[in-house]
Amino acid sequence: MELRQLRYFVRVAELGSIGRAARELNVVASALSQQISRLETELATRLLMRTHTGVVPTAAGAAFLRQAQLTLRHAESAVAAAREARLSGTVSVGFAPATAYMLARPYYAAMAERHPNVRLHLVEGLSGSLADQLNARRLDLAVLFQNDAGNSHNAIPILDERLFLLARRGLLLARRGLLDLPDGQPVTMAQLALLPLALTSKAHGMRAWVQAAFERAGREPWIAVEVDGLTTLMDLVKSNAMATIQPGGTVARADRELLSAHPIDDPFLFRRSTVRCVNEDELSPAALAARAVLTDVMRGLVRQGGWPGATLLES
Repeated sequence: MELRQLRYFVRVAELGSIGRAARELNVVASALSQQISRLETELATRLLMRTHTGVVPTAAGAAFLRQAQLTLRHAESAVAAAREARLSGTVSVGFAPATAYMLARPYYAAMAERHPNVRLHLVEGLSGSLADQLNARRLDLAVLFQNDAGNSHNAIPILDERLFLLARRGLLLARRGLLDLPDGQPVTMAQLALLPLALTSKAHGMRAWVQAAFERAGREPWIAVEVDGLTTLMDLVKSNAMATIQPGGTVARADRELLSAHPIDDPFLFRRSTVRCVNEDELSPAALAARAVLTDVMRGLVRQGGWPGATLLES
């Protein structure tokens, strides 16, 4: 079995097409098919099944794909380690947008100081997309969210973030029941129900937590618009008579001259930030070092008061 065969198989399985994989790998499609056939012969099992739209992994192929992806990553790390005796290599780390705003700069600075020969690949995206990339071994680490720290033994719970109401200044004064509410004053779910809200769609975890908070309060949210993108969502809030519910990371980057922020008076309305990997034994030495620095930076920001609404969890 050759690494070349593993690369061919992984790309075909990921793209779902021998022709597309051949073009991307710059090989002839027939040669690519031949290499995969040799791999199947050596393993004595069928790895790919043809469909009317392309190819899909069989059950054995799906199991083999996971290990093949891991083997290729380790091979890449081994090559990098051979070229540099000191701790080195590339580590891919994923952040949601608000988390990236909080962490990217201090994390890069800490890594540059402690592990200058490790190259970072930072990826910003929605939490669901980051989880998919992590499972596909395109990321080594990701900061993801969950309210139950016991859901995954590969997750290190770091902190809980309170959620805040963010609204244009003057909007609250125009709403009955919210008169004279100063910046930083907590708001209740009953008061939130009076405001038109810009929120993410139901496909995202934070929307489910917000919905549950309204249900606990016996209220219905006033959803003005659903937006699955933080930049667009915040632009709408700044330019329209609507509010949003966001974590402390978004509060930190908000235009506070234009927007007021108010913690929400619900002890269960928070999101838990965890540092996740697929499996610890899959992490290269560089990735293990990068994870240690990442957790240190996150905890340090909270201890220094640099993360609005965040509370550290026990190590």
